[in-house]
Amino acid sequence: MNKNLPPLSLYIHIPWCIKKCFYCDFNTYLVKLNISYQEYVRHLLIDLEKNIYLSYGRTIKTLFIGGGTPSLLNLCALQQLLDGIYQRLPIASNIETTIEVNPGTIEEKDLINYLQAGVNRLSIGVQSFNLKKLTSLGRIHGPEDANNAALLASTIGLHNFNLDLMHGLPKQTLHEALEDLQQAISLMPAHISWYQLEIEPKTIFGYYPPVLPDDDLLWDIYQNGHQLLIASGYQQYEISAYSHTGYECFHNLNYWRFGDYLGIGSGAHSKITKPDGKVLRIVKTSNPRRYMQGYYLDKLYQVSLRDLPFEYFMNRFRLLEAVPRKEFTKFTNLAESTVRLALDKALTLGYISESNEYWQVTSQGKLYLNLLLELFL
Repeated sequence: MNKNLPPLSLYIHIPWCIKKCFYCDFNTYLVKLNISYQEYVRHLLIDLEKNIYLSYGRTIKTLFIGGGTPSLLNLCALQQLLDGIYQRLPIASNIETTIEVNPGTIEEKDLINYLQAGVNRLSIGVQSFNLKKLTSLGRIHGPEDANNAALLASTIGLHNFNLDLMHGLPKQTLHEALEDLQQAISLMPAHISWYQLEIEPKTIFGYYPPVLPDDDLLWDIYQNGHQLLIASGYQQYEISAYSHTGYECFHNLNYWRFGDYLGIGSGAHSKITKPDGKVLRIVKTSNPRRYMQGYYLDKLYQVSLRDLPFEYFMNRFRLLEAVPRKEFTKFTNLAESTVRLALDKALTLGYISESNEYWQVTSQGKLYLNLLLELFL
């Protein structure tokens, strides 16, 4: 193993959903009756086999099964997948293994099966506890489904679970946004991802934009919601991520720290650092039918030296923690002098502070993060 390479995570993509949410721009497809999940898993493992060399002997630190709706996988397919991964790659003894679940597709027996199969973290896609808001988003579950999923996880001993929650929803008031947060907090999740709804092109909302809260209301929602989360014992460690101490999502932390990740499955993305320091981006075939015909690879390209600084800071500056200056060279193979002008401008504008060992994004930098990142383009 090359000890100079970044830590390595594994991402598995399950592309099917019962219904496409109105805001979703992920690589997802409506589930069909004739889909064989076992056959899809067979192709996942073949794809993985072909990409094992990209691990360069590294141990897998985290595993994330996302989608789509991974909770559509039956137990046989999930066990086949996890067993296949463990047989092919060196796995850390304390690996964080997360699966995304839709509250509308989960039962107690499913969660017990996940636990027995080796899953030790859940990410529950709640989005809202307000029935009207869930309907306006095109979600298939109701508030009780979300409550039950969280309570079931706690009941069976799976305490390390995340609740995904959105704010800035169509016609959402401050009271409604805080009510959602209070309900989420009452379920005692170890982690809450609380992020603002963004309208993406080529989504239903992109074609038919809903009425969203104005900027002043969005700011009030964020400020009040942030204070509520902090007062409730959660620590913010990333722009939209809050957790109890020790329950940060280590998979996402590896992304944001510019670690490497191997993406397997229809439409999955990878970021891999080669032993010579060059950084590769890999994209898998997005159409699951074509993927299951054995056409796994869509694109593979090397990130240019010009783009590397932006990619590095775009991830690193999402975190609230200080950035070790020496890691810039370690993860990009570039000298700090290549970004010195941009750093000096960021310092002048008050977006970052600098010590001998660290860079730290300031409160001003968090507020104008996009402007800060543009300095590195």
